[in-house]
Amino acid sequence: QVQLVESGGGLVQAGGSLRLSCAASGRTFSSYTMGWFRQAPGTEREFVAAISWTGSSTYYADSVKGRFTISRDKAKNTVYLQMNSLKPEDTAVYYCARYTGGGIYYASSYGYWGQGTQVTVSS
Repeated sequence: QVQLVESGGGLVQAGGSLRLSCAASGRTFSSYTMGWFRQAPGTEREFVAAISWTGSSTYYADSVKGRFTISRDKAKNTVYLQMNSLKPEDTAVYYCARYTGGGIYYASSYGYWGQGTQVTVSS
């Protein structure tokens, strides 16, 4: 059974940084592309970033490119999202997810999700 547990969210001022972590269970973790999504109240869940199972390919939403960095540590079964230069519009619940097939930018392509961690950026 796959379990994903996010941590690292919190309240930060605009311009600040946070690092989110996603700890995954399951010995096949390293074989899958992993992604981060976010959802603000009243909006659709949106793609933030993804990383291939090798770690050699990364993908970012235009809104976070140059500010966020996704990485993974296979030995720790953990995926990270380093978020710098945070803006109030980055405020959302952030979810970690495991890719199961389809377009990499679509939430429907991820079959396993964590419970989410709240990120709030004050102006």
